Amino acid sequence: MSDDTTIRVYDERAAEYANLTDDQNADDPHLSAFLAAVPAGGRVLDLGCGPGTSAAVMAQAGLVVEATDASAEMVALADRHPGVTARQAVFDDIAGEQIYDGIWANFSLLHAPRTDFPRHLAALHAALKPGGAFFIGMKLGSGEGPDRLGRYYTYYSEDELRIHLTEAGFSITGQRHGSGPGLDGTVSDWIAVAAHA
Repeated sequence: MSDDTTIRVYDERAAEYANLTDDQNADDPHLSAFLAAVPAGGRVLDLGCGPGTSAAVMAQAGLVVEATDASAEMVALADRHPGVTARQAVFDDIAGEQIYDGIWANFSLLHAPRTDFPRHLAALHAALKPGGAFFIGMKLGSGEGPDRLGRYYTYYSEDELRIHLTEAGFSITGQRHGSGPGLDGTVSDWIAVAAHA
């Protein structure tokens, strides 16, 4: 996420977002599969970590966790979890090569403008070690623009997302569809994709 309005919404509603998502993120089957794909003691990035619940689960599993979010309030919440090092950063801050054994991008890159998405995926692929695990959750649909709270979203079809991931160099290993309510109260369809570099 990079626009000021989206960041402000998350700053203002960080505690509410935590209440909405913490239980689900603490017991997420996608996260369990991700943990199984990362070597013991591996280094992982939680991109767009939100309140840090997923990062905390990774730390409890013995991983070295870096957590980033554009929202200062989300970073403050994430930093309270034992074993989690959180810092404020935007997607453009992704840099480096072959750093991580895994990258967790759970419903974060949906805030990136469509024109920037391929560049962000390429940077994430470069930051992963060869064979490193990658997970991405996105909302399904078409177009882009603000939701009812003013947060900027970009929506993709399953085929679009698969093409973007493949073109960035990822090998897709699994996917799942679902639906659920968001912070704005709207129920949205989503897709979760597991891949590796």
